[in-house]
Amino acid sequence: MDTMETVETVESFPRIISVDDHTVEPPHVWQDRLPSKYRDSGPRIVRAPLKEMTFLGGKFAPVMGERGDEGPVGDWWVYEDLHRPLTRLDTAVGYSRDEIRLEVITYEQMRPGSYSVPERLADMDVNHVQSALCFPTFPRFCGQTFTEAADRELGLLSVRAYNDWMVEEWCGPAARGRLIPLTLVPLWDAELAAAEVRRNAARGVRAVAFSEIPPHLGLPSIHTDYWDPFLAACDETGTVVAMHIGSSSRMPSTSADAPPAVGSTITFANCCFSMVDWLMSGKFERFPRLRVMYAEGQIGWIPYILERADVVWEENRGWGGVADKVHRPPSELFAEHVYGCFFDDAFGLRNLGAIGVGNVLYETDYPHSDSTWPKSKEVGESQMAHLRGDVVERIVRGNAIGLLGLTESGLWAG
Repeated sequence: MDTMETVETVESFPRIISVDDHTVEPPHVWQDRLPSKYRDSGPRIVRAPLKEMTFLGGKFAPVMGERGDEGPVGDWWVYEDLHRPLTRLDTAVGYSRDEIRLEVITYEQMRPGSYSVPERLADMDVNHVQSALCFPTFPRFCGQTFTEAADRELGLLSVRAYNDWMVEEWCGPAARGRLIPLTLVPLWDAELAAAEVRRNAARGVRAVAFSEIPPHLGLPSIHTDYWDPFLAACDETGTVVAMHIGSSSRMPSTSADAPPAVGSTITFANCCFSMVDWLMSGKFERFPRLRVMYAEGQIGWIPYILERADVVWEENRGWGGVADKVHRPPSELFAEHVYGCFFDDAFGLRNLGAIGVGNVLYETDYPHSDSTWPKSKEVGESQMAHLRGDVVERIVRGNAIGLLGLTESGLWAG
């Protein structure tokens, strides 16, 4: 039977393994782990008023006021010269869509599951989620906060401190294997990045965050050999390269005055551009065990891009600069190396046959404003009702188990 043939509705929806949720780091993460000489310059929380804040043309621009100034009060991460507030968009679950606005908040104003393991597990239970891989908040989606900092020694220590917290505390014993670690690397040095991949792989970590488009961060592209030490480490250890929308610090937009709704509609665009980069880079042939995934990119756009990439490779590779390094159709490379992630994409699921059952992962995006919490099960049941039960099982959990090296029951064993 074809995987796309209509069959009876799945009677028991599988327990979800979400490959894209988020943690809001507690205030103590770096204060508890950095050397004492860095306590006053490393990441720390300060409660202060908001002076002004805009989010236009894909650029987020907050300005922190001084103590005693007028304005709404929120908790701010302060690190070197950076002032970054916690916002309602960081943790919007539990609020109606009409109540979600771009505003500063304090820890007391967010759902505790955003930053506390016991409450997170409880919210996962409410949402039919068994296990979850969580991207960072303050470091941003691939740790570019530390790459942009002036003090490289402090930046490296901060990356390692985050990873230690992620593995030992967030995904520690209290999580009972239900939280899956995702670590960071110092992007400014590919050799250091490789060493950090190996350090974390030695303690069971199988996913590392990376930028969808590194040149947007002022870093070399994947068409160079700069990243080869990092990619070799991922290939060697079976570490998945996880790229989240916005991990290039530039959300898609059309103009400097475009409202956030424009960018929110086309968030998949960076994933689209990035995937073509990887397919035409030759890296998948140089590193045959390498796997990459696109968090929150949705999947409906993938079939056409694969079709177009194959045509370009077939007809234009002679002058297109890829004949000497891409020796197979891009769609074949995609099937072996790339995973698309979605939380709400009925169109993509109707075209699953053109993507590949084995290349799709499910997510809930807790606690962001786009999250399907607490109805991720209901959304999945509705959008996957036409699929066979074994196909649903693979999408909702089976593919993630294989990709992330989880136990057969879907837990992280460390």
